[in-house]
Amino acid sequence: MTETTFTPVAGLVGGALIGLASAALLLAEGKIAGVSGILGRSFFPAKRDLGWRLAFLAGLPIGAWLATRATADALGFAITDDPLLLVAGGLLVGIGTQLGSGCTSGHGVCGMARGSKRSILATLTFMASGAATVYVMRHVWGAG
Repeated sequence: MTETTFTPVAGLVGGALIGLASAALLLAEGKIAGVSGILGRSFFPAKRDLGWRLAFLAGLPIGAWLATRATADALGFAITDDPLLLVAGGLLVGIGTQLGSGCTSGHGVCGMARGSKRSILATLTFMASGAATVYVMRHVWGAG
């Protein structure tokens, strides 16, 4: 079994930055920082609604790139470079966000902070699904 490293400081800093960015977007634009909704509505934006969406979406890979420059092992894990797996993963996430009417950022960060019962239920479902997936991958299939 692969050993994982517990990094509470990195988690706290990352969580605080996500919270600050979500709060800033809500306060500045009155918008929820749900990444799947921001992306989906970028294809057919309302009038004067595209600029902030593109800036937000561009900030995601730029921020990840900057984090990898700040430390040699910013992610703590390897990401595949297999295009087929990347596309399949992206499609599965996209399908999941449509089925769940949102993503972990919209429901888990913003919705729960607003006390939305729907978001709390969605986040519990995400977390239970993730825990079940890790259990099956590690203990049933013996991967990772």
